[in-house]
Amino acid sequence: MTFVVTEPCIQCKYTDCVAVCPMDCFMEGPNFLVINPDECIDCSVCVAECPVGAIVGDREIKPEQAHYLELNRTLSKHPDWRRITVRKEPLADHERWATVTDKLSLLEK
Repeated sequence: MTFVVTEPCIQCKYTDCVAVCPMDCFMEGPNFLVINPDECIDCSVCVAECPVGAIVGDREIKPEQAHYLELNRTLSKHPDWRRITVRKEPLADHERWATVTDKLSLLEK
């Protein structure tokens, strides 16, 4: 099993999760984080750290969010996305976006 960052992260980009990841497997884009599934050791430490519940196990992911499995894999290898290991402040409007759904069209690659 691996863990996956899903839609609630878009436009929020809380980074509490990256500070606890023992494998440093989070990658950062402009307004979203992903987990490199080839590096994730399935420890689940990051899950509880996400204030919007964006991180789920690949076996627990809802069908309507299943495309985030491939999205995490693809974006974790994107040349412009960089490894992130230290907590940063969330995006400026994170509180406004935290409860918004259907944000995939806002994902910046």
